[in-house]
Amino acid sequence: MSATGGARPKERPARRRGVSPLTLRILAVNVLALLVLAAGLLYLGRYQDRLIQAETEALATEARIFASALGEGAVNRILTAPSPTGASTTDEGGERFELAPELARPMVRRLAEATATRTRLYDIDGHMLSDSRVLVGSQGRIEIRELPSPPAGDPVSRAINDLYTRLIDVVPSREGLPAYREAPGQPNPDVERALGGEAAATVWRVDGEGGDPELLLTVAVPVQRYREVLGAVLLARSGGEIDRAIRSVRFDILRVFGVALLVTVALSFYLAGTIARPIRRLAQAADRLRTSHGRHAEIPDLTRRGDEIGELSGVLREMTDALWTRMDAIERFAADVAHEIKNPLTSLRSAVETAGRVSDPRHRDRLMAIIADDVQRLDRLISDISNASRLDAELSRAEPEPVDIGLLLTMLAELRQTVAETVDETVAAGGGEVPGEGGAEDGRPMPPRLVIDIPAGERLVVPGLEGRLTQVFQNLIDNALSFSPPGSVVRLSARRTGRTVTVVVSDQGPGIPDGKEEAIFDRFYTERPAGEKFGTHSGLGLSIAKQIVSAHNGSISARNRQVSGGAVDGADFTVILPLL
Repeated sequence: MSATGGARPKERPARRRGVSPLTLRILAVNVLALLVLAAGLLYLGRYQDRLIQAETEALATEARIFASALGEGAVNRILTAPSPTGASTTDEGGERFELAPELARPMVRRLAEATATRTRLYDIDGHMLSDSRVLVGSQGRIEIRELPSPPAGDPVSRAINDLYTRLIDVVPSREGLPAYREAPGQPNPDVERALGGEAAATVWRVDGEGGDPELLLTVAVPVQRYREVLGAVLLARSGGEIDRAIRSVRFDILRVFGVALLVTVALSFYLAGTIARPIRRLAQAADRLRTSHGRHAEIPDLTRRGDEIGELSGVLREMTDALWTRMDAIERFAADVAHEIKNPLTSLRSAVETAGRVSDPRHRDRLMAIIADDVQRLDRLISDISNASRLDAELSRAEPEPVDIGLLLTMLAELRQTVAETVDETVAAGGGEVPGEGGAEDGRPMPPRLVIDIPAGERLVVPGLEGRLTQVFQNLIDNALSFSPPGSVVRLSARRTGRTVTVVVSDQGPGIPDGKEEAIFDRFYTERPAGEKFGTHSGLGLSIAKQIVSAHNGSISARNRQVSGGAVDGADFTVILPLL
């Protein structure tokens, strides 16, 4: 059990040390943004399209050159006889041209050697006459096939290349490209269009080494002689150069991405460290403060950071100081209450013990009167303590409303005047003497007068609780009247000063003892006029007034008012409240 009688606070289970969740979130956000950017750069779809377009245009230019050369140097001239019927003038004898395979094959092979392009020549009927990868001689046909290159590099490089090869069909995808198939007797679509006199180009998808997709570009153009279509030449080139260019750009991007990733991770950990680590320190300090029984644990001071975490540290330190101050006040209040209650209880116990041994009725009656006074004093003291203890809760729950200070003070002054007139009428009706009615000549003292001084038409509205502010000024007026000599004046004035309202309660009493201007606002402080019966005040009135004014963001102070010569002419109690 703790000193306050409550159970010991449960300790929070210690969180497993490691990377904090906040660090992971910061790292995830920063890396995710970098990954999205890198993915967008690695897509390279438009870049690949531009490379394919440029490669296709270059291949088309080569095809037109080949077709022009074949149309001039690989044709046979054939003379034609006139039509036997002579029905048309166009059937007169003449000449026509056709492709000569024996001339075309060496020309195709020579042209293809310089360009590393597979070149095939078709006649007007779609039959292939020549293929740059097929050598025809007296001994037969020789077909040239490119062998796959041996694996290069270390195993890690090969693994990276294999992974890259599997991904190239994804970014961008090549599934939408037509698959290239060579079937005997089935004409190529591009060749068919070229035999019709129109150039054609297509990008194909072929299965490369290991079944990985590769690009194949084909271009077919007609071979013409004097605009007569004699056949078609088909050029095919692998898209390896395009793949290598894209691969090179992607690897450059990946290198930059790797460096950027390392920098991002390092900066993320640094940023998270400057945020998560101090927050963890604050949380651990607050937990130690919660579970400890002393004041050795404190919130670390991070205010030099100059940021929100430093501000949080300062606020937590101020809150801790305020809590300790409140706890100290509670302890002092409990000690003061015990002390104040102990005095009448001691007097009661002494009177009760004595009354049992006294036989004289007069002494017994006196002891009973003492007991009654002590009981009344205890009742008053407990009531005031109860009101003071409930004050904080009420002030924290209630919502402030506009309060007209001028109207409030005027109402209190009129209420005092009405009560005084009622008392006078009651005394006069009973045959007694009305105080002050005869004036000073009859030797009967006049009671202090309450004078109010508030400028007419001045707006003195403050935000607050009207009932509690009424209690403040009621206490100050009662205090001033109780210290004022007969016939004196208690002045109640209110003025607007900038954005505040200043209310002054002035009396003409003996003033405040030297050095007690602050102490009179302490709990249970009692300094009453000479001749007043002991125990009629609990000493909480001015303390409650200060508590209420402080809750309204105001201030209350007291000072002696002096005249020429240094004599004390009374006391001034000043209350300052912010305007609405």
